[in-house]
Amino acid sequence: MPKSGRKTRRPTPAAGVLGAWLLIAPAAAAGQADTTAGFERGQELYEAHCALCHQESGQGDPPTFPALNGNDRLEDSARIVRNIYRGAGTMPPFPDLEVEDIAALVQYVRGAWENDFPEVAAEEVAAALDGLDETGGRVSVWDGVFTQAQADRGQTAYTGACGICHGRRLNGAPDDPDMRSTPPLARAGFLREWDGRSLATLYEYMRATMPEDNPGSLTDPEYVDVIAYMLSVGGMPTGPDALPPDPPRLSRIAIEQRP
Repeated sequence: MPKSGRKTRRPTPAAGVLGAWLLIAPAAAAGQADTTAGFERGQELYEAHCALCHQESGQGDPPTFPALNGNDRLEDSARIVRNIYRGAGTMPPFPDLEVEDIAALVQYVRGAWENDFPEVAAEEVAAALDGLDETGGRVSVWDGVFTQAQADRGQTAYTGACGICHGRRLNGAPDDPDMRSTPPLARAGFLREWDGRSLATLYEYMRATMPEDNPGSLTDPEYVDVIAYMLSVGGMPTGPDALPPDPPRLSRIAIEQRP
C-alpha cells in the first residue's frame, strides 16, 4: 500500500533556474552599480584634472597633449596608474588622488569614447603604486609658497613674455585693443578656473603652451617666477622659500579660491 501523507515535490528545472537567477541577480546588479559609479566618478575626475589638456572628447592636442581616445598604450594599466601618480612628460603628477580615485579615473579613460579596455581594481592600482616615493603633505597657495624676490623676478619675465596678451593687470585684457582677450592670470577669474588644481598642472600647462607664439621659450625657473608673480597679484602671501621648478613638489600645492 502506498504511504500516507503528502509527497514532497521536486523543483522543476524552470523553478531551479529561477531560484538560481534570484540568487545571482542581486550580486550582478550590485556589481553593475559599482562599475557605473566608478565610471561616473572617473568622469568627474577626468573633467576636473585632465580635460584641460586632453579635451573632453579625449582627442588631446598632439603632439603636446596625446590623444586618449583610441590610444593603444592605454592597454598597460600599470603604466597609466604610475603616470597619474608621478607624472610623465608634460603631464603633472597627481599624488593626492586616493587609490579608489585612480582606479575610477583609469576605468574612465580606458572605457570612454571608442576605448574598450577592462576596468582596473583598486588592488591592482595599489600594487602598481607599491614602492613609489611619497612627496610630502599638501599645502595651499595661501600658505606662503613663494618669496617676494621671486615675484619681483616673475614680474620682469611676465612683462616681456606674457603682458602683451594677458595685460598689465593680468586680467586677460591685452594692451592692444585689436588683440583678442585672453584668460585672466590672477584674482577671482583665475581662481575660479583653476580652483582645486595644483601648481604642477599650471606649471606644466604653461611650459607646454605659453607664450602662445613661442611655447617653452622661458626657462623652468622663469616659469615658476611668473607663477609667483601671478599669485602675488592675486593677494597670496609671501613666505621664506621660493617655488621650485619641480613638478612633484608643485603637485602638493593646491590652488584654492579662499584660504
